[in-house]
Amino acid sequence: MRIALFVTCLVDLIRPSVGFAAVRLLEQAGCEVHVPRGQTCCGQPAYNSGDKATARALALATIAALRGYDHVVVPSGSCGGMIKTHYPELLADQPEHAQAARELAARTHELTSFLVDVLKLERVEARASRRVAYHDSCSGLRELKVKAQPRKLLGSIAGTELVELPGAEQCCGFGGTFCVKYGEISDAIVGRKTAEIAASGADTLAAGDLGCLLNIAGKLAREGSTIEVRHVAELLAGMTETPAIGRPKREA
Repeated sequence: MRIALFVTCLVDLIRPSVGFAAVRLLEQAGCEVHVPRGQTCCGQPAYNSGDKATARALALATIAALRGYDHVVVPSGSCGGMIKTHYPELLADQPEHAQAARELAARTHELTSFLVDVLKLERVEARASRRVAYHDSCSGLRELKVKAQPRKLLGSIAGTELVELPGAEQCCGFGGTFCVKYGEISDAIVGRKTAEIAASGADTLAAGDLGCLLNIAGKLAREGSTIEVRHVAELLAGMTETPAIGRPKREA
């Protein structure tokens, strides 16, 4: 099975370890993984800002880069939601591209959804003594119906206890450009999130969207918290040598 990994901008530029973890998980599951060189941004920032011309151009470039693979896997509910939900809407009035957008959407999956729903993976090989709370990203949950899948796999990590956040489905306040336009509101929202994380007794916060994780990690750091923040792929792959998100790099 030939898989195209759509890495995402944030993973590529800020947290490449997430991409390597996704590759490890997919290869362990028997997939032949490719990372197409032609991929860039999925176009979501432009789309959310009303710049549909730029969003369409990026969508067409992405469709071309991901053509010919059995499935496309994305370690992000946000970017996955853009490709799967919004590309067909964005290109619906362009008959020459609409079918290609629908075809790509049909074979695009968020990482944990692909592992559980398509590959029927029951457990992972990782082992770790952790108490993990999971945050549901808005796009992953509402656009892609990703909820049970990451919890199933996290719960299979030997030695790991999964605890449920009371507000797991509530927004972290990131929202892409929302956190820039409405900083005070965003800070208040993420403050509620970090309070719930602290109250849960978890020592690790996991999620499937790097934007959410960066926002939450930043707030936890400003509060002086010792709670680790990690992408779910890093935990599932057992790749936690890299410092947690928001933590300084270790001295060589």
